[in-house]
Amino acid sequence: MELWFILVSTLCLCFLIRAIFFTLIPSHSSTPPLPPGPPPISLLASLFRIRNFFSQEFEHFLRNLHAKHGPIITLPIIPSNPAIFISDPSLAHQALVQNGAVFSNRPDEPPTASIINTNQHSISSAFYGPTWRLLRRNLTSRILHPTRLRSFSGTRKWVLDILIHRLESESESKDSVKIIDHLHHAMFSLLVFMCFGERLDEEQIRSVENVQRNLLVKFIKFNVLNFMPRVTRILFYKRWEELLQIRKEQEEVLIPLIRARKKAKEEHTVQNADHEDEGVVSYVDTLLDLELPEEKRKLHESELVSVASEFLNAGTDTTTTALQWIMANLVKYPHIQQRVFEEIRDVIGNKGGQDNYKEVKEEDLSKLLYLKAVILEGLRRHPPGHFLLPHAVSKDVVLGDYLVPKNGTINFMVAEMGWDPRVWENPMEFKPERFLKSEGEEVFDITGSKEIKMMPFGAGRRICPAYNLAMLHLEYFVANLVWNFEWKAANGDVDLSEKLEFTVVMKNPLQVHLTPRLN
Repeated sequence: MELWFILVSTLCLCFLIRAIFFTLIPSHSSTPPLPPGPPPISLLASLFRIRNFFSQEFEHFLRNLHAKHGPIITLPIIPSNPAIFISDPSLAHQALVQNGAVFSNRPDEPPTASIINTNQHSISSAFYGPTWRLLRRNLTSRILHPTRLRSFSGTRKWVLDILIHRLESESESKDSVKIIDHLHHAMFSLLVFMCFGERLDEEQIRSVENVQRNLLVKFIKFNVLNFMPRVTRILFYKRWEELLQIRKEQEEVLIPLIRARKKAKEEHTVQNADHEDEGVVSYVDTLLDLELPEEKRKLHESELVSVASEFLNAGTDTTTTALQWIMANLVKYPHIQQRVFEEIRDVIGNKGGQDNYKEVKEEDLSKLLYLKAVILEGLRRHPPGHFLLPHAVSKDVVLGDYLVPKNGTINFMVAEMGWDPRVWENPMEFKPERFLKSEGEEVFDITGSKEIKMMPFGAGRRICPAYNLAMLHLEYFVANLVWNFEWKAANGDVDLSEKLEFTVVMKNPLQVHLTPRLN
């Protein structure tokens, strides 16, 4: 017995009850209808054929439904809690920006997510209200403010040095380098420092990385526990125990780091690796100061683990995924890579220092307009997440002449919006030039505040609070990777096929041949 069997059994019962109800009790209400969708029997037959509801197979199924029924559809999987899917950028703007206060809530979390987020005590999962505002404002003002971000520039340089050295060493000993592990380790090392304020040794970083990765890779398999949880918790008790064990291991690794930071903070003797990092305020430092407004208490240790874990995963996996997709396209299209290199050369010239390679510094990034276009095109063509986290509305609301009910779950199809042929010419092509503006034109607004054309970071009040940090990391690392190496495909060509893990990643990870560029 697996997920598909339980889901389909539930659907059969729901559809039967729903059909009887609507047959015996005709409706005379003037309330707008729910968005269109497949009839129950057709939906049931289609879901029987889908083996994995958390895959591109299901996304393809949704794409076909949108082509048939329009940009806003309903899947009445559970009649009392319809799932609404929106693929139109204009409707997304109406919902998330123009009616942001109504569309900014979250649905109740399923049991598995509730364990990971300690009953929705994290920025991404919290209900729209005082606790969410406190957590988000703390992150944006005390960590992601431009002044604070500059305080981590020394750490970014440290991580870049390690990454370049690792790539150089492996390229000297091997003809082919699989870069995803190197990128992930670099980004994780950077986020660990930002989170805990310490340059942990290799063993400590690996232990944190392992528990976080284990949670992400295995989390999808636990979704079966969210269907009729009282039943599935018994039927799949080993999975339930495995989830609890993963959470326990996560707490065993992260809580000592939190306690160490708390002790150092109390003693005012925070130790850093070198003078560059003196005065850095870590994310955990700021969380220790918070008091939940509704509960009038500090965050519990388990809640601190959840919020710190959210920070690590959100800042690592999405950025690493985007980095690999961008570098894959630069390998596949050498003329684009060459243009990025030439722009960097023209901007920084020969002003590098005495290191064994020259760094593209953060202050140089604002002048690299083609680089920015490459980053934006990478996010449009290969968004790490093809859906936003589900939204909920605070009251019944009409959107596009259809009812979006308070008890519904609203899903926004990010990839479909970035590939909309009504918005983008030849949308499946990788063409950075589409983001180069003529003189006098406005710079592309990634936040979608005036108009949504793509939204890899979401939009409106629930937009990813760290989108500026993500853009900085993407620009900084892509620029330096291109500046230091010439990238070529190790196997003749680059396969851009996709598969779903925590993010949508390359089905066949990028294998490259690296040639150091002479300064």
